[in-house]
Amino acid sequence: MNEIAIFVKENRKKAGLTQEEFALRSGLGLRFVRELEQGKETVRMDKVNQALSMFGAVAVPGRMDK
Repeated sequence: MNEIAIFVKENRKKAGLTQEEFALRSGLGLRFVRELEQGKETVRMDKVNQALSMFGAVAVPGRMDK
């Protein structure tokens, strides 16, 4: 699972929200939230940032360290 997926899932749970509640509050679809938390690699960055904004975070372009 990727770092964003882990971050969203952990913070959603800390906030006491189900995936459905998180989807409704963030304005995202439930399917997107599920795919994001499962680490799907082909998700739209605007929607990723919409999800991250619920926790005061944002994803920015950068190099992957290997």
